[in-house]
Amino acid sequence: MACFIVPGTEAIVVTAAVAVLKAKESKAAQLNTGKNVESKLSSAVQKLTWLAGLLWGGVILLAFEHLWHGEVVPFPPFLTAMADPAETAEMLHEMMTVGVTMAVLVTLVWAAGVAVSHVIMSRKTSETAEDNA
Repeated sequence: MACFIVPGTEAIVVTAAVAVLKAKESKAAQLNTGKNVESKLSSAVQKLTWLAGLLWGGVILLAFEHLWHGEVVPFPPFLTAMADPAETAEMLHEMMTVGVTMAVLVTLVWAAGVAVSHVIMSRKTSETAEDNA
């Protein structure tokens, strides 16, 4: 019914974090504080952008699916389950179980992807260092 709201909330928070980090990155570039700070911020922005993309993609697909099945409507109360208190309780339970599980699972998949990319990049860096030596 409304399971997409939990990952949607996470997506909003992650998108806001990306915006803050981009602002810090541009400020560091203007101050010319050093390449190391900029590269660390750029890496964090890139990785969080991956997470935001995963979350927003899932949220959009789930919202469309719920709209298709008539669980979400374009007029108040927007979520049809909010019209009946019994359905509202069921909706909140679904958000706490299914929604949280989806958000955690997407975040874990993202973290695994970040870990794999870190391993690949560290191997590439060590191979480059060996080739230069």
